[in-house]
Amino acid sequence: MDQHIAEAIGRPDLIRLDDRLVCLRFETMKVVSALAAVRHLLDTGVVRRGDTLLDSSSGIYAYALALACHRHGMHCHVVGSTTVDKTLRTQLAVLGATLEQMEPCDDLKLDQKRRVERIHEILAAHPEYHWMRQYHDDIHYLGYRAIADRIREETGTDRLTVVGGVGSGASTGALARYLRDASGNARISCPPRCQTGAAPTDVELVGVQPYGSLTFGAQHTSDPEIIIAGIGSSIPFGNVSHELYDTLHWISFDAALSGAVDLLRRHAVFAGLSTGAAYLAARHEHDRALERTVLFIAPDTGHRYTDTVYTRHREATPLAHLTPRDIADQTELALPWSRMPWNRTPTSPLTA
Repeated sequence: MDQHIAEAIGRPDLIRLDDRLVCLRFETMKVVSALAAVRHLLDTGVVRRGDTLLDSSSGIYAYALALACHRHGMHCHVVGSTTVDKTLRTQLAVLGATLEQMEPCDDLKLDQKRRVERIHEILAAHPEYHWMRQYHDDIHYLGYRAIADRIREETGTDRLTVVGGVGSGASTGALARYLRDASGNARISCPPRCQTGAAPTDVELVGVQPYGSLTFGAQHTSDPEIIIAGIGSSIPFGNVSHELYDTLHWISFDAALSGAVDLLRRHAVFAGLSTGAAYLAARHEHDRALERTVLFIAPDTGHRYTDTVYTRHREATPLAHLTPRDIADQTELALPWSRMPWNRTPTSPLTA
């Protein structure tokens, strides 16, 4: 029996949608990451019950950290994006978390920059607060070990492809490390670039990015709609290990909307915009290599996207009409969808 609702919320479902196409569906994915990170900080004496934990979030991590703080008797202070909606604001308030939300801004890149600047201002005034650094501290990998173990048990790691939005790098990075480690005990509590030292398994990692994201060198592009919050970045993230990724997909808002609508219509899975993008990429990877099992990550439900995505379901393009443009480097990027082999390259001049 679970001792706190956060444990239930963080436990994902594994759903087989089609032959060798699997959905790893979370209610709120980052809960597993935040719970494990806070538990580790308490166990190692870095923080104590009653301390204040601080971080920046575009939405999902704010809720996850608030739940982890509630579970462990901590205070929570979040600097939130303009994308934090009324429902989440209300939940955070009732849970006792303090939310500072950025003023409305059409530029999510600027929004992210301002949030980080505000974090530094708060730390200067309250040096006793602990900054969780979800984008840079690899303790956020720890919660995914049990999930990787379950995937290994239920799908195996023979010819497995994992597809997910990159974001902070923690979920896809951790799953790839744990699944590629034959023992399942990859060393996560070390610098992000460390090697596991174990015999590799046949696990490929496919990252999904929005146009305009700096992480894999697409900052020179833009989406006429919006940047898909949470799967890209305008600043470098320390938790992104570029050398883990085999392939990259850049997917526009319109294409992701089409993916999300198709996922609900075809498989009854109601999920967010980043899931729509991951599903679109996963279907393509599945069709390219029918002998491989393709698992894609659905990090949250679709409730936050009812007005921005699902009420526009009639605008969705049939997926049969969507095909990625295969490119050799980032200078060839073009909307609505581009795909590029990354081949576990450590970094790229265009990501600097």
